[in-house]
Amino acid sequence: MKSWIEAARPRTLPLSLSCILMGSFLASSTGTFSWTVALLSVLTTIFLQVLSNFANDYGDAVNGKDTELREGPKRAVHSGEIPASAMLKAIILFSVLSLASGLSLLAIALKNAPANTFWIFLGIGIACIIAAITYTAGKRPYGYVGLGDLSVLIFFGWVGVIGSSYLHTLVWDWNLLLPASSCGLFAVGVLNINNIRDIESDRATGKNSIPVRLGRSKAVVYHWFILITGMLCITIYAIQHFSAYTGLLFLLSFPLFIKNGLAVTRLTKASELDPYLKQMALSTLLFVILFGIGSVL
Repeated sequence: MKSWIEAARPRTLPLSLSCILMGSFLASSTGTFSWTVALLSVLTTIFLQVLSNFANDYGDAVNGKDTELREGPKRAVHSGEIPASAMLKAIILFSVLSLASGLSLLAIALKNAPANTFWIFLGIGIACIIAAITYTAGKRPYGYVGLGDLSVLIFFGWVGVIGSSYLHTLVWDWNLLLPASSCGLFAVGVLNINNIRDIESDRATGKNSIPVRLGRSKAVVYHWFILITGMLCITIYAIQHFSAYTGLLFLLSFPLFIKNGLAVTRLTKASELDPYLKQMALSTLLFVILFGIGSVL
């Protein structure tokens, strides 16, 4: 059981829940919120995140990307703690759980929405499952060619925030693109730290992440770009929708992002960088909570 829990990587859950919380807070600020929708959204997101982590563990192992050069947390399949066949069954199980939970969510949230909306969201949900699996698994994993960052921005940002908000309100609001981009960019920041940490092992095994393509020094510049753009997006949104100073509470989280950027700039050892994955994920969650509190007060 310990091996399965470690393979599920609980420390990634705060990051995956951030976009759902952001969308729910934004919906609540308009006076439209459903606890049932929120809880089912959280459950579906947890299933998808565990699915993604299992698929990532499995894919890197069977594709030969996990080697002794890798300095991050050990992987269950590569280390032999979980057989590849058992992990594959777990991937199938969590795919089914994600689909079942997602269908329940859509049936409840979209019962009063236009008929075609259900099919649009079903397509998005299936795309989420496929993206979670094919990041490192399958014949042509998109994570190995540097497309992971774009996928994270789309699903942890735009889809997660705007989509979850719509499930509460049944209203498309493209103004939410700014907070959604902010949330997605901070999630990309977590992935970028992971890829900077693993840059040498990824380069050796042909995993062409953004840091491998750019080199470490430019990857650090890229990291600052991610952080600064994320902070600018949410600040612009807050100025556009300013009604009270409580709406600026999220600014209290910005020093944590600056601290993260300085650490990524300064630290070169993988073991030193690893804690800042968790720090970035928790900083993003705190940012969302502060934003949410400020938006509903």
